[in-house]
Amino acid sequence: MGYNKQKITLGNEFDERKIMYYLGIDLGGTNIAVGVVDENCKIVKKGSVPTKAEREADEIIADMAKLCKDLVADCSLNKPAGMAVDDIEYAGIATPGTANRDTGIIVYANNLPFMNYPIAQKLSQMSGVKHVMIENDANAAAKAEAVAGAAKGADFSVMITLGTGVGGGIVLDGQVYSGFNFAGAELGHMVIEKDGRPCSCGRNGCWESYSSATGLVNMTKDKLSECHSTGRETLMDKIVAKNEGRISGKTAFSAMKSGDAAAAEVVEDYIDYLACGLTNILRIFQPDVLSIGGGICNEGDNLLVPLKKKIDEMLHLPDYAKKIEIKIAEMGNDAGIIGAATLGM
Repeated sequence: MGYNKQKITLGNEFDERKIMYYLGIDLGGTNIAVGVVDENCKIVKKGSVPTKAEREADEIIADMAKLCKDLVADCSLNKPAGMAVDDIEYAGIATPGTANRDTGIIVYANNLPFMNYPIAQKLSQMSGVKHVMIENDANAAAKAEAVAGAAKGADFSVMITLGTGVGGGIVLDGQVYSGFNFAGAELGHMVIEKDGRPCSCGRNGCWESYSSATGLVNMTKDKLSECHSTGRETLMDKIVAKNEGRISGKTAFSAMKSGDAAAAEVVEDYIDYLACGLTNILRIFQPDVLSIGGGICNEGDNLLVPLKKKIDEMLHLPDYAKKIEIKIAEMGNDAGIIGAATLGM
């Protein structure tokens, strides 16, 4: 069985001295991205294939294995000494859900057909890669930032990913912390407002319900409804109409930049909630570096400057206290590949 719409991006050079190569695999609900990564955390080749999550698990892994083998074969064409699957030290898989890294089993992955599925064993059998490791995707992204990104050089770092939900990853002395059951660091599910907005986890008032991109969209919708009921004009209406009725995480920020007061209120409330959760994390963990990733971070200083100010206000630290570095994550869409490839480093 083959796969469709395969996309491969070729790198340029291979060093002929003996260096280590790894496979980093980012397993998502929409796409599977794979990269051949060297010991310096540089992606020398990468490709992607649609996940087609409605299929059986073995079919998905068969496509993953084929993409891995194809990428290694393409590396061989560009490397005079050649490259084979046996030259890959190990493959790492970043997956949604609960990943038992001791057994190589995905215990559960939302929206994917993996329930107590031995993915490490299956990929090894289908691809020929001898050693396969797995990790939760948010944890893998945190590892990428710690090894090669915003937290490089830090002994202790925390990464927060603001997407459909809020993902968290904790890296201490180069090792990912995930608890005894590999389900730890679910930082998005700390409650910041008792009896607040419903959360997908079944509780109310979770930080994720306010600080995710979904939370920002819901705040924007609420403000628009308020404006419509009171007759208040807002530029957000024009932006939504231009986008064929679609409200996104950009809607309020875009209108705010044009001076819209209602949008500015949405952004202020969003940053307040985000700062509340981040302040809790800083108080609990005291990391060297806290990095923040996700599409919302594309707002840059419009997000980061007021966010840092609000966190400083909430922390109430004296002027002489050493401040924790708060940075925008650097690895972007390659975080899953790099993080997965560095699981054994």
